[in-house]
Amino acid sequence: MTSNMLMVAFLILMLISSTTPTEIDARNQDLVAATREMQRANYFTFVMLINMSPLDTRLEGNVTFLMPNDRMLANMVMQEGSVSGFLLRHSIPSPLLFDVLEQFPTGTTIPSSLPNCMLRVSNNGRKNYVINNVKIISPNICVGGSSIRCHGIDGVLSEACTSIAPPPTMDNLNPYATAPNVGPHRSGSPHLLSSDGSLNFVVMMLSLIGIYF
Repeated sequence: MTSNMLMVAFLILMLISSTTPTEIDARNQDLVAATREMQRANYFTFVMLINMSPLDTRLEGNVTFLMPNDRMLANMVMQEGSVSGFLLRHSIPSPLLFDVLEQFPTGTTIPSSLPNCMLRVSNNGRKNYVINNVKIISPNICVGGSSIRCHGIDGVLSEACTSIAPPPTMDNLNPYATAPNVGPHRSGSPHLLSSDGSLNFVVMMLSLIGIYF
């Protein structure tokens, strides 16, 4: 093991040992359960970033984390105060199992938890599912019945975000409105695309209600 890896391991152990019961209790119990699952899967550095981040309700429940592993994060230089933005960029504001993500066709844009930052899907099958510039390589790590899901990815998401889609109109907020013609609909895939190929976030949330509740 190199000296850099030893240093990272030492810092992780110091952070874990220095976390007090009060700090743990202050966080949402779903997040506590999810971070334990992350640690069991050896995503210690990502857990360290969560523990370093200020309390933020956007990261404590009803969220999906996209997690680079320890080796990838060890080579990353992060500016002071940028941890929260990094976590928001690496998360989706809804708990999505990989079986749900698989339904999104190539070209779909999914909102991240970071305002005005969209994630673009390239769906080439379960073993080649790419979000922006990274591939999901370890799906469904967090599955312990909480409101948090997480998936391992093979890199760090680029800070260059896709522009956010235009705000929804009254027509596409109406679930009974006639959907625009966006081409053939594959059986079993959700109608989540607007006519310009971007994901309608409101419609996505309505669709997910039937999956999780």
